[in-house]
Amino acid sequence: MRVLISGASGLIGEAICSLLSARRHEVCRLVRDPAKARRDDVAWQPSAPLEAARIAGFDVIVHLAGRSVATLWTEKAKAEIWRSRVEGTANLARAAAEAFLAGGRPRALIGGSAIGYYGSRGDEELVEESKPGLGFLAEVCRAWEDAAQPAAMAGVRVAQMRTALVLDASGGALARMLPAFRLGVAGKLGSGRQWWSWVGLADTARAFAFAVEDEQIHGALNLAAPDAVTNAEFTRTLGRVLHRPTLLTVPAFVLRALGGDMALEMMLASQKVMPRRLLEAGFKFEDVELEPALRKMLRQETRQK
Repeated sequence: MRVLISGASGLIGEAICSLLSARRHEVCRLVRDPAKARRDDVAWQPSAPLEAARIAGFDVIVHLAGRSVATLWTEKAKAEIWRSRVEGTANLARAAAEAFLAGGRPRALIGGSAIGYYGSRGDEELVEESKPGLGFLAEVCRAWEDAAQPAAMAGVRVAQMRTALVLDASGGALARMLPAFRLGVAGKLGSGRQWWSWVGLADTARAFAFAVEDEQIHGALNLAAPDAVTNAEFTRTLGRVLHRPTLLTVPAFVLRALGGDMALEMMLASQKVMPRRLLEAGFKFEDVELEPALRKMLRQETRQK
C-alpha cells in the first residue's frame, strides 16, 4: 500500500515509517517545509486547506502531527496545541473525504489521539467506551477525534489511537527521565498512587501498522500495555533496573508550582487504561510487563551507543 504519514520525523513517526517500509509498504511524508520534501512527499500547512488531489494517490493516511504537550501551558502554547491538532486534523479529514468520494482513495485515516481523553479517573478501569474526562487535554482529545468526522462520514475508515506514555530509551519521556534516575535523585511524583499507563515504542509502531493493514479496525482504540502501573511502581521498577535508589518524593505542590495545569493533567493524573479493542481484534503486545520492557529498552540503548 501507499501510506502517507504526517509527523514522520517524530519518535513515533520514525518508528512507524521504518516498520511499514520493512513490511514493503511505500511510505511518503506530509511535510511543512517543501525544501525538505523527498520525491512523492506532500507539502502542506496544517492550518490551511489541503487540495484533495494531492492525497488522492494514497491508500492510507497516518496522521501524527501536532505541537508537543510536554511544555508549560501558557495561553499561547495551549492555543498552538489546539490548532495544531484540531485544525490540522479537520483540514486533512476534509481533503480525505473529498478525495475518497471522487476516486475511492484514501481508504483509511489512522489518527493520533491520547489517553488524556479520559482525564484523571483515580482507580477506574478505562476502556474505549468510558466517558471523556475533564481538563484541557481531555477537551483537546475530544475535539481532535471529532475533527476526523468529515472523513468518516464520507466512508473513509477512520481509527484513532488513544496512546499512553510511549517508552523508549532513545527519546520521549523515558529518555528525559533517565539522567535523574541514573544519578539516584529521582523519586515518585506526589503520592505516587496515580496510575501511569504506558506502551513500548515498538508496540506503538506495530499497533499503528496493525490498524493500517487490518480493514476491520476503526473507531477509538486504547494503545496502552495491559500492565498499567502506579507512578510509585514505575519509579521503583526503573530504579531497580538501573540499580539506583528512588527514595525521594517530589511533592505535588512543587510540581503544580513549576508545571501548572500541565503537571496536574500529565504527571499527577491517574489513568488506568485497558487496550480492550486492540486485544479483541487480535493484536498481541510484545512488551506486556514493565520491568522486562525497560530492561530490553536499556539493552538496546547500550547496543546503539
